[in-house]
Amino acid sequence: MSQTYPYGGYPGLPGYGSAPPPPPPRRSHRRGLIVTGAVALAAGVAAGGLIGHMNSTAEGTVTSTSTTSLSASQIAARVDPALVDVVSADGYQQATSAGTGIVLTSSGEVLTNNHVIEGATSIQVTDVGNGRTYTATVVGYDASHDVAVLQLQGASGLTTASLGDSSSVRVGDTVVALGNAGGKGGTPSVATGTVTALDQSITASDELSGVSEQLTGLIQTNADIQPGDSGGSLVNAYGQVIGMDTAASSGYQFQSQSSSAEQAYAIPIDEAVSIAKQIEADTTSADVHIGATAFLGIEIQSSDSAGGGYGGFGSQTGTSGSGSGVAISGVVSGSPAANAGLAAGDEITALDGQQVTTAEDVAHVLVPYHPGEEISVTWLDQTGQSHTGTLTLTTGPAA
Repeated sequence: MSQTYPYGGYPGLPGYGSAPPPPPPRRSHRRGLIVTGAVALAAGVAAGGLIGHMNSTAEGTVTSTSTTSLSASQIAARVDPALVDVVSADGYQQATSAGTGIVLTSSGEVLTNNHVIEGATSIQVTDVGNGRTYTATVVGYDASHDVAVLQLQGASGLTTASLGDSSSVRVGDTVVALGNAGGKGGTPSVATGTVTALDQSITASDELSGVSEQLTGLIQTNADIQPGDSGGSLVNAYGQVIGMDTAASSGYQFQSQSSSAEQAYAIPIDEAVSIAKQIEADTTSADVHIGATAFLGIEIQSSDSAGGGYGGFGSQTGTSGSGSGVAISGVVSGSPAANAGLAAGDEITALDGQQVTTAEDVAHVLVPYHPGEEISVTWLDQTGQSHTGTLTLTTGPAA
């Protein structure tokens, strides 16, 4: 059965989590989203001048474009220097994941998929152009559209990507997907193909985290995008980035590392950059979160996922057995949830006065919140008794 994977690193989960049992051996993953269904549609802190400075040449250079079609190797030679390898570490799950990013400014603002950095407690980014590795912070993210912006600390003079116009993309156009396939780092991988459809809608799930997300308006291609490519560039024949590699419909076997990709999906660069500008402008919305992630400290275990998430508000699609709320499978020791008296087996029924029945509901309510802010939580304990308390959120993993 065909599945779709987001292709970034592989997520270390954001989270929820109870004082976890002894940590498992550190795991290394390449991030990727699996497409579980695709249906064609009918039709923080600001970190350095993204608005009005896209493709700025100040202190750096912009990858060059051409007026004639280029070969795949020529495209790679031009675009590679504007890509980065992203390695996210999840201290709660003792896991790492690898993905890709696109350099937007010479001072180190990087565009990537939210699922690449989801759950990260630390992020290291290696710039392909200069070979240097930087510590990265999350400027902000939009989990519902799978877009995040990173800031590389101490970066300057970076080569930035030449961005094209995704509204001009047509079915049949030749494209090249570049990224950190397999999470190997070094010279980006090259996958050639054509645009096979536009305005696609998919439900994509991350195998490691069990997170599902609905994405729309995507560019579909038959380029063989692999796990680790998430956040990488989909480039037209002239060397312009017209999309951000995000997911693939595939029979990909993670253990054997074999793949039979069918279709891959990219977020149009116009949409991704528009969201990035909102983030850089410190414009919070129902979807866009700026700055550090607020941490509740609960773990929600979905019925169809082996993993749990530790961090801010989690990424599982868990629900309670009774259907009245979101079941807690664990609580991080010393977290706001633990201090308020929540425990494994309890069910959160309301957050900030809003009824919640899924982990996505919890995540949505927490989007505008930041560390240090208070939030009301209503829950049922294992005896069925209702409790309401006010928690002061702390800092958690990204997303």
